[in-house]
Amino acid sequence: MRFLRLAFLAASLLFSLHALAAPTTADKVAPITHKVSPPSSADLFYAVKADYSSFSMNGNTVVHWFSDGERFSVLAETTTPSFGKLLESKSQGVINAYGLAPTDLIEKRFRKPPHTVSFDRTNNVVRFSASRQTYPIKGGEQDRTSITWQIVSIARGTPAAVQSGTEWSFFVAGRKNAEAWTFRVLGEETVSTPLGNFSAIHIKKLPSKSRENQQLDLWLAPSLDWYPVRMVFKDTKGIDLYQTLQRIDRRGQAVANARQAP
Repeated sequence: MRFLRLAFLAASLLFSLHALAAPTTADKVAPITHKVSPPSSADLFYAVKADYSSFSMNGNTVVHWFSDGERFSVLAETTTPSFGKLLESKSQGVINAYGLAPTDLIEKRFRKPPHTVSFDRTNNVVRFSASRQTYPIKGGEQDRTSITWQIVSIARGTPAAVQSGTEWSFFVAGRKNAEAWTFRVLGEETVSTPLGNFSAIHIKKLPSKSRENQQLDLWLAPSLDWYPVRMVFKDTKGIDLYQTLQRIDRRGQAVANARQAP
């Protein structure tokens, strides 16, 4: 039962901090207007390890990333040998002056019905299938799947902005509501992967008022188109998730995603 509980918790955290955030207002976050440059389309394969108390579980995540300079889509699928698919999350949208501009997010977690977040850019409002909460769109809003790739796009487009101590804030939509996420650039570190050792920029999500012990760390490798080579998630429930890049395929499903992007 504890191993099954680990599967449920891992599904709720993989590739996004899925614990619910307290609502806030969008006008508390000033949109970032750095030049953005989304990376080239690719499939990225990650090894996943989840630790909870004395239990561990291993799995894999495949991220299908697509961008043609005007549109984007990112589909993340996480599986384990014991439970099959734990999470499927897809964000898609357009690219505008603020960078990635999601139009919708669809998430399907282990043994849970799917839910959606809609960014209605005609009426400038964010809506949720799991709640009646809404927020105005003022520019720069992200969802929990697109946010990593927005950061990658900013780093590629404005490398000078990726200086140690720099902080970026975003308004990020979750399952039922949204809140401000602030990230700090910690500096350059070496990350070991099966592809080799890479110099990577460590970027950390700072604690929020609603979830002080929630943690998200990204390591972006400039020599690999700024793709994330390592990601670490830690949550108040005591689960730690580690994702390490294993392989990159610049053809594969990323090309097929182009046909499905808006």
